[in-house]
Amino acid sequence: MARKKIYHIKSISQYHELMGLPRPRHPLISVIDLSQIRHPGHDGSLQMMFDFYSISLKRIENVTMRYGQQEYGFSDGLMYFMAPGQVFGIGSSTDAPVRRSGMLLLVHPDFLWHTPLATGIRRYDFFDYSVHEALYLSDTEEAIIQGVIQNISQEYNSNIDKFTQDIIIAQLEVLLNYSERFYQRQFLTRKKASHQLLEQLEEILTRYFDQEDIATRGLPTVQHIAATLHVSPNYLSSTLKTLTGQTTQQHIHEKLIAKAKQQLSTTDLTVSQIAYALGFEHSQSFSKLFKSKTNLSPLEFRSSFN
Repeated sequence: MARKKIYHIKSISQYHELMGLPRPRHPLISVIDLSQIRHPGHDGSLQMMFDFYSISLKRIENVTMRYGQQEYGFSDGLMYFMAPGQVFGIGSSTDAPVRRSGMLLLVHPDFLWHTPLATGIRRYDFFDYSVHEALYLSDTEEAIIQGVIQNISQEYNSNIDKFTQDIIIAQLEVLLNYSERFYQRQFLTRKKASHQLLEQLEEILTRYFDQEDIATRGLPTVQHIAATLHVSPNYLSSTLKTLTGQTTQQHIHEKLIAKAKQQLSTTDLTVSQIAYALGFEHSQSFSKLFKSKTNLSPLEFRSSFN
């Protein structure tokens, strides 16, 4: 099989040229009708990486997309978000002709310069975990998103003046806030999958803390746990926060404290020995964490059993 070529798209103008589109009306933002795209990936070999943000609402027949670790067919109401530097692949699912509809919004980070959204956009976690979790919309939700994108498109296609950026930025924030709301709804309506994720997390942490080599391996990191579960760290913490009110790091600490309590109450190991066995380099760090979680020092907890 031939090696897939990765198109590193550094500017929105370059994307337009690659897709056979007219030059964008603005060099730092574009609103694209997907039916007008004629991309070169009909043989299934197209992979891309953008240096700008991409927000899309797509209906595409006979096409699959490799997005992070998952593959999607573009069904109704599929929306996804990509931050600069993420790689995705598009391929043909059949020999049938590709048919596209929907909208694609491209925003270069420089367009956000000197606005609150320049740093505020980082708080929208779906730009990180969306590579594992696309957003599926109800008909009502899709109509809302389409309306906001149409507002952006109308301003984009109007004569550009000193108000253009502020108006588009305001509409972009509305779009992101609605998307945040709909993602939260998606988490809540996928309780079975989310609870399975929680169960898997508990199994992983139990196995980890039951092993004898924690002292050499060190404490489990959020990144390690997320990679084991095949999700991103932000997606895992957001899902856990919705289900339990605790982040991944807090779950790790809860399991650690439970293991420490077991050893303090059933063994004669010193606090330093227990701390080392649980992956701490310094017993003071262990004692500080233990007290913050239990309001007792390790020795005070042990003495309560005497």
